[in-house]
Amino acid sequence: MDYFNKQAKLHNHMVTKQKRPIFLDIRRIHLPVTAITSILHRISGVILFLSIPFVIQLLAMSLADEAEYGRAAELLDGVWVKLFLLMALWSLLHHVLAGVRFLLLDIDVGIEREQARRSALIVNIVAAALAVIIGWVVVL
Repeated sequence: MDYFNKQAKLHNHMVTKQKRPIFLDIRRIHLPVTAITSILHRISGVILFLSIPFVIQLLAMSLADEAEYGRAAELLDGVWVKLFLLMALWSLLHHVLAGVRFLLLDIDVGIEREQARRSALIVNIVAAALAVIIGWVVVL
C-alpha cells in the first residue's frame, strides 16, 4: 500500500508542477524543414494509398475493350482528373525521395543537423520541381 501512496504523490506532484501555458497558435508555430518533410512524407503516403482504387479502375477500363478505353481517355481529359493526377504524381515523387532520405538517415548518412536540414529542403524542392515539369509534359 505504501508503494501506491508514493506513486500517487509523485503523480500529483508532476501534474501540479507541469502546468505550463499551451501555445497552439498555428500561424505562429514555425516547424523546421525536417518536420515539414516528415509530415509531407506521411501525407503523400496517404494520398498514394487513397489513389489506388482510382488508378486500378482506370487500368481496368483501359484494358477491357475499345469502348472502355475511349471512356478512360475521355475521363482523363477532365480538369479535376488532371489535378488529381498531378497531386498523385507529386505524392509519388515526394514519397520516394523522402523515403530514400529516411533510409539514408537510418544508416547514419546525413544525420548531422545541417546535412539533415539541407537534404530535407532538397527533397521538398526536387519533388515539387519534378512534379511541375513531369506534370506539364505528361498530365497537362
